[in-house]
Amino acid sequence: MTKSLIVVESPAKARTLQKYLGRDFQVKASVGHIRDLPVNELGVDIDNGFAPRYVTIRGKGKVISDLKTAAKKADEIYLAPDPDREGEAIAHHIAHILKTAKKPIHRALFHEITKKAIFDAIANAGEMNTHLFEAQQVRRILDRLVGYQISPLLWSKVRRGLSAGRVQSVAVRMICERDEEIRKFEPVEHWSIEVDLEGQTPPPFVARVEKVDQRRLGKGKDRVADTDEAHALATELKKERFVVDQVEKKSQKRNPPPPFITSTMQIDANRKLRFSAKRTMTLAQRLYEGLELGSEGPVGLITYMRTDSTRINADALAAARSFIKGAMGDKFLPARARVFKSGKAAQDAHEAVRPTDVTRTPEKVAPFLDKGLLALYTLIWKRFVASQMAAAEFDKTAVSIMAGRFQLKANGSIMKFPGFLSLYEAAEVIDSGTKKGDALLPPLNPGDDLKCHKISPNQHFTQPPPAYTEASLVKALEENGVGRPSTYATIISTIQDKGYVEMNERKFRATDLGRLVNDLLVEHFPGVVNVDFTASMEEKLDQVEEGGVNWQKLLADFYTPFKKALEAAKKNMQNIKKLAIPAGIKCEICAGEMVIKWGKNGEFLACEKYPECKNTMDFARDDEGKVIPKPRPKPEESDEVCEKCGKPMVYKHGRYGRFLACSGYPDCRNIKAETTGVNCPEDGCEVELVRKVSKKGKVFYSCGQYPKCKFAVWDKPVAGKCPDCGHPFLVARRKKDGSETIRCPEKKCKYTQS
Repeated sequence: MTKSLIVVESPAKARTLQKYLGRDFQVKASVGHIRDLPVNELGVDIDNGFAPRYVTIRGKGKVISDLKTAAKKADEIYLAPDPDREGEAIAHHIAHILKTAKKPIHRALFHEITKKAIFDAIANAGEMNTHLFEAQQVRRILDRLVGYQISPLLWSKVRRGLSAGRVQSVAVRMICERDEEIRKFEPVEHWSIEVDLEGQTPPPFVARVEKVDQRRLGKGKDRVADTDEAHALATELKKERFVVDQVEKKSQKRNPPPPFITSTMQIDANRKLRFSAKRTMTLAQRLYEGLELGSEGPVGLITYMRTDSTRINADALAAARSFIKGAMGDKFLPARARVFKSGKAAQDAHEAVRPTDVTRTPEKVAPFLDKGLLALYTLIWKRFVASQMAAAEFDKTAVSIMAGRFQLKANGSIMKFPGFLSLYEAAEVIDSGTKKGDALLPPLNPGDDLKCHKISPNQHFTQPPPAYTEASLVKALEENGVGRPSTYATIISTIQDKGYVEMNERKFRATDLGRLVNDLLVEHFPGVVNVDFTASMEEKLDQVEEGGVNWQKLLADFYTPFKKALEAAKKNMQNIKKLAIPAGIKCEICAGEMVIKWGKNGEFLACEKYPECKNTMDFARDDEGKVIPKPRPKPEESDEVCEKCGKPMVYKHGRYGRFLACSGYPDCRNIKAETTGVNCPEDGCEVELVRKVSKKGKVFYSCGQYPKCKFAVWDKPVAGKCPDCGHPFLVARRKKDGSETIRCPEKKCKYTQS
């Protein structure tokens, strides 16, 4: 009989634990949640204290059967999913289905997957945390009440497939409001005046005019507002004598940043590695659960990655200090270990994200990790070690210069000691601790005359607030209390998958659909899609977790006003499906009025006489909002003739790219796939390979008889035999830079050409 059964949520985590625990334990994985609210109905009994109805998740029957069988053979059971709300919910549902085994059930919390931490967690296993489970449950019910009741409303008023969420809709609103700020922003012109100067010894340096008399120049009301004034001041300044007025020198230290929490890890990984929040969390999960390190077997490389605390335990601090002293020397080790304060809203249930063993350097694990895993581990390792290193030290110099009624300023900075900067610098910090504009200055003393080489008036315009990037959106979500560390990646993925926002040049912009849905939700549910409401709800969920708030009362307080808003919205929300706004443009086919309608991909122009006239067009708007029809792509001529009417076939562009259509449209509606000029290589099949599109929109090339003949390739076939192996055709593959290579599709053949 097995002595103990341990149940975790991940197969990778199970393998790592089994290695450490040996034969006295059997480790099983639930593979995530096993029970949840039903998919096709609300699953919440609103009239009975918001009681949830849980069902077995589809496909989890065999997992549950295996767990029950293992539980019957065990003396005792340890439930060890992740140590957070979601993990506690998984543990509670596993406990529910294993209670029939009538074996002692314990809750074990693994904050890191190392031998010592595992045995400590088992030795200190306790009871299930009911309040933590209730916090997860009330969040799940809240999200279900909002999503499952607002989403059908959007289906009926806009289109099917749309969704709303208590948190995701707030994130969309934040992006929409930032877009609106950018759109409404009016740039203000201002000028600066820079002077190239030289003292008695090199190097030459640049100073900027800071004041004229008592007027401080810059972006404010005292700014130099136009080119005439700027050049007039520059002309006046040329006549003046430049004299050093004051030289102020001081030493400055910069302390290292704290070790990572979830949000700062996502921010730095985005800025330094260009990882999405989703990719960062996926890689971090693998580093936490354990990876094969050669003869060592599976090893958990980092602590639990969902945390908002910067706390580090005493053993890890001592290990970091010992490593720094041995690897870098005493001068890089501060007198005392650094202790960082966590944010006000931090739950402090877990430590910061750090390596489980600081002596396991990136160089040591590099042979066993792929590129992405190694990059993230290196970032986490360096940030943790740097957090316990000595401060960087700088000599800062500020020089004030007088020239008649002009006062100029020059700043200089020299690094005396790199400290933690020799290992790591947070992505948001610029240029090794110097502010932009700092430079190396020559020795200067009050009263020194300076030689003027050049005076440069420079035009500037105030800039609008920047569009959100993944990094800045995560930071804004955290600062506004929207969501929790474990949800940021999901929020960002969801709002893109739903088509509410899109990323262009690494910046988020709301789509037409996103703006439309946001406007409707803000109008009819202002209390729900509200940053302050969402943040206060997160605080109340924390209070449920701490046992200070009854979860059913929390739901009742929310639902009463929400239900009223929902009933009002059903009556008053505008039906976008029926909306048709005259665009002031005539239909090119029937001369009817073109109207603006809303479709699956946003706004478009359609003829008012639909369905008699099915003419549609895409359009854009100018700066004043006027509708500008987009020109249709011109059909490209082909060498083929329509087999139905004899007219030339032309290439047209559709949703999934080019296709062949009869030039006699609409009288002849014959269309067919784009051909390749390459015959199918299957024995006895001489049908030409044609271009097709999968259900997910991905282009592939298959036999014209597909699916009767199932031959298909992803890369575009090119006529001509392979000169090396004789394969009947080659394929073209387009690279990210736009260039193409021709290669042989036979895997064993290495033939390629540009």
